[in-house]
Amino acid sequence: MSTQHHQQLARSAGIFTGATMLSRILGYARDSMVANYFGAGIAADAFYAAFRIANLFRRLLGEGALSASFVPVFSEYSEKHGPQKTQEFLNILFSVLVVILVVMTVLGIVFAPQITSLIAMGFEKTPERFELTVTLTRCMFPFLLFVSLAALITGVLNSLRVFFLPALAPACLSVAEIVYLLAIAPHLSIDKQVIGLAASVSVGGLAQFFIHLPALREKGYGLKWAWNVSHEGLRRVGKLMVPATVGISVDQINAFVDTICASFLVTGSVTALYYSNRVMQLPLALFGVALSQVSLPAMSTSAAKGDIDAVKSTLNFALRLTIFMILPATAGLLVLGRPVVQLLFEHGQFDAWATTQTTHALFFFVTGLFAFACVKILASAFYAFQNTRVPVTIAAICVCLNIVLNLLLMKPMGVGGLALATSIASWVNALALFWMLRKQIGHFGGKTILKTSAQSLLACIGMGFLCWAIMHSNAAWPMPLKLGLSISGGALFYLGSTRLLGMSECDSIWLQLARRSR
Repeated sequence: MSTQHHQQLARSAGIFTGATMLSRILGYARDSMVANYFGAGIAADAFYAAFRIANLFRRLLGEGALSASFVPVFSEYSEKHGPQKTQEFLNILFSVLVVILVVMTVLGIVFAPQITSLIAMGFEKTPERFELTVTLTRCMFPFLLFVSLAALITGVLNSLRVFFLPALAPACLSVAEIVYLLAIAPHLSIDKQVIGLAASVSVGGLAQFFIHLPALREKGYGLKWAWNVSHEGLRRVGKLMVPATVGISVDQINAFVDTICASFLVTGSVTALYYSNRVMQLPLALFGVALSQVSLPAMSTSAAKGDIDAVKSTLNFALRLTIFMILPATAGLLVLGRPVVQLLFEHGQFDAWATTQTTHALFFFVTGLFAFACVKILASAFYAFQNTRVPVTIAAICVCLNIVLNLLLMKPMGVGGLALATSIASWVNALALFWMLRKQIGHFGGKTILKTSAQSLLACIGMGFLCWAIMHSNAAWPMPLKLGLSISGGALFYLGSTRLLGMSECDSIWLQLARRSR
């Protein structure tokens, strides 16, 4: 595949990353405000356990699984059929999805106590925390409906190479919560503040759906009611989506298991697990998710044409660019994890103990960051070929492995053991996917991937020492300034080092930066 195509892929990833960065900045502002209001106590534990439930169902039926099964089929329809048949397929899938989601939302509200008992069973020993979690779960379940419909439109726009708005749209959730915390929460009693926060989650999901509609119309598509459960495209999506639900959502399933185990640990463990995961998810979303999202439509189109070499080229470049961006993020968080958590969250009710717990979990989450990113891209390659059997089988094995490791590590290591178990399971997942994909499509440049890894690792070692030296210098600078200098200095050192090493991935980054500066 041509260098021009690689540059287009890097450009699309850059657009996605930029939008995701804006969304995540708002997300951290939101999390910081929530931490200030509720700290790491009962209300925060209940809110994040309920939010974990909503997120689990969103991933099981919504964003990840739906995109993985819908984008390859939609790309094939766009490539082989006309716009009219593609629009018909979209309308039918939208209509069936609305019915399924409404039923699931109603059932979720009705059976919220049973779902809470399953996902946060440790809360039952504290009736107040359990009942609050049930109430918050009911307030958040409409979020599943709205955000899953938004995921359908995201799949269409990504297939049409529109990435900025879909990546920015999740910020609607943060905006809704921030507006609530600033304008409404101060006027409510303390016991109602967290309930209102849960309701604002559903409002954010509704806004995320509506913000996509103008872009969809601009591309010549709309959403209309059309019912045909025997439609060929619908059946194919359904066939792919059932196993993809597990395969693409393995991280959420592991998070669900982690939440169950954390609910048996000391108060604040669920909150610490959530915040540490949030920090780790930033580089994962900026680089791993970005490249998996932009490479899936490209690989799906190539697979529909039968161009296996193009799929291999896209996959190889996506993996190398991910390595180039994820390894320095890993090194940075290993060295700077505690000051990052302090800067983001340690104020108000979020105290030094909560920071220690969160940093402890973050350290072990970060050891699996590289694997988390690779899993997303390698799984996308299987989905491009409409093969969900292999990733779902591997994912199921890794979920079982995560459960076993959780039980072994949670008592001696606390919340850090839960994070370490998830990281180990993700490494097994990534290695198994790599091996099975090579068996299916043949070699896809393993030597170049290994070379990129070695060069990036060498640059990261120097970068890590520089970050550590700045943070531990005797200069009487405030911590935020030291942290800012560490991050910016480390980033410049890494980019300069990789340029001196002659890494082609670095050339792609510099080219994108040069274009944006014009």
